[in-house]
Amino acid sequence: MKTPKEIELQKYIEQHIDDEPELLRELTRQAHIRLLHPRMISGHIQGRILTMCMRMIQPSRVLEIGTYTGYSALCIAEGLSDAAMLDTIEINDELEEYIQSFFNKSEHGHKITLHIGDGLQLIPQFPYMFDVIFIDGNKRHYVEYYEASLSKLSAGGFIFADNTLWDGHVIDAHIDANDYQTKGILAFNDYVKRDTRVETAIFPIRDGLTILRKK
Repeated sequence: MKTPKEIELQKYIEQHIDDEPELLRELTRQAHIRLLHPRMISGHIQGRILTMCMRMIQPSRVLEIGTYTGYSALCIAEGLSDAAMLDTIEINDELEEYIQSFFNKSEHGHKITLHIGDGLQLIPQFPYMFDVIFIDGNKRHYVEYYEASLSKLSAGGFIFADNTLWDGHVIDAHIDANDYQTKGILAFNDYVKRDTRVETAIFPIRDGLTILRKK
């Protein structure tokens, strides 16, 4: 739960960065009406950061694990050149029509290919390497997603992992035995810290964003 000052600071940031595109505002409105967990959307601030990062890195191919509404995919695609491509994986087939409807409305939708299925099964099937991979799937499987992703990541490529501070639960004194999502995030954070194959930074943006560079 954010403090009143943190809420005001978020509003201040949103007022002093690029505007959120109207299509993304509409997507967010529809998510709050139609979906159970609209808070899972990346949101204005993180979305603009993803777009900016894509413009800085200039990747040719990007993979996203965990599409959900398609908000982050649209932000990533916005930052890509017209020749670049984004593959995004969503396990929940009930979201396919919702996601694709917004991709179809976007001027950047032609850069995106939606895949429905289990990321751990689909990742090894891609016949090409990626320059950027965005991990935002089931928190229980972050270490497995990471290992699968690293084998498909170009040298010098980047992995972005979302929710790595998990609403502050990573520093809770006690973690419930059945809180597998928090345990998954903790395991991931410890794992990548020890991994000498990558450089690691964590940014306290929204729910925590880890950026790793493959050496």
